[in-house]
Amino acid sequence: MSYDIEALRRNEFPWAAHGDAIYLNNAATGPVPARSHSRITDFNERRTKPYTISDDDELDTIRTTRALAARLIGASPAEIACMVNTTYGVNVAARALPLESGDVVLSYGREFPANVYPWMALGRRGVRLEQIPCDAEGRPDEERLHRSLDMGGVKAVAVSWVQFSNGYRTDLAALGRACRERGIYLVVDAIQGLGALTLDVRECEIDILACGGQKWLLSPWGTGFVYVREELARRLEPGVVGWMATRGSEDFSRLIDYDFTYYDDARRFEVVTLPYQDFAGFNSSVGLLLELGPKEVERHVRELVDIAVEWAALRSDMRLITPTDPSRRAGIVAIVPKGDVRAASARMTQAGIAHSLREGAIRLAPHCYNTAEEVRTALAVMVGEQGD
Repeated sequence: MSYDIEALRRNEFPWAAHGDAIYLNNAATGPVPARSHSRITDFNERRTKPYTISDDDELDTIRTTRALAARLIGASPAEIACMVNTTYGVNVAARALPLESGDVVLSYGREFPANVYPWMALGRRGVRLEQIPCDAEGRPDEERLHRSLDMGGVKAVAVSWVQFSNGYRTDLAALGRACRERGIYLVVDAIQGLGALTLDVRECEIDILACGGQKWLLSPWGTGFVYVREELARRLEPGVVGWMATRGSEDFSRLIDYDFTYYDDARRFEVVTLPYQDFAGFNSSVGLLLELGPKEVERHVRELVDIAVEWAALRSDMRLITPTDPSRRAGIVAIVPKGDVRAASARMTQAGIAHSLREGAIRLAPHCYNTAEEVRTALAVMVGEQGD
């Protein structure tokens, strides 16, 4: 490992170093590192004395966010707009893409609601959401999705990179190529993948990607971004118009010199005022991940997930929902203990092991600061071998 995990825990997640809890719930909410907490606290302290904050301080904060998010996904800052959550980013796609009556949007069944309802809402204007049924374990049928690309009327595909309930990971590169060959827009909800995995939006030929910061990016609630491919960003019109989405709007000395000409980049999709103090925290958190090395973080998460997957796959009293193929999973492991799942979950909670219960399975989600010992302890408690 290229980073010192004990130093990371000591400096950024001291509660983990002290053993206050075993936190394996990053797929729900990731912890804010100490450096980010300090940055937010400093910004909020200055907010009580607003004369210490300039317009440039605010604008530079979101400029930095755009640059960091772009580095994370292989994009340019001009293709990034700051968003307060994934849902808003998905709505940017749903409202701005040129979808008309009779058009079809393909997706998986069992998608997280944030990537379902914005598309369902288009039914009022005749756009149909077609959800591809999942297999018996609730995992997406990716082959059927590919076959369905050739059915009539498909104009967009909207999928989660990683499924929230079982950790299934879509092959975005293959899907992106298939969509681009057919002139179909690819929209990706990346919140359960980015931070645990690495991604290049150009290699995957993604058109629009939405990602909140509060999970694997270890950032405050109310932070995130949307990526809009450069060519699209220049020609799509926002469904919601922000007052700083237009050319010249950053010159606050001439606000009533109205020029209703959108920026020719992704800024046209931003709606301000944004929570600058939280985006300052986002910048520190993403900066930490970039400092550790996204590929090193990915490797560490994979090793922790491997422990849980291999353990569950070998036990007759466990049903593994997450795919065993490493290329088809990310940081989520979903396991169903035979018997009373809720009792197993309660036992883990009592032992101070943070996790989720999702769609009938116990969901573990380790991150860059977790250790193999923590994962093994959680698994032992799950089956009642420790912590009673």
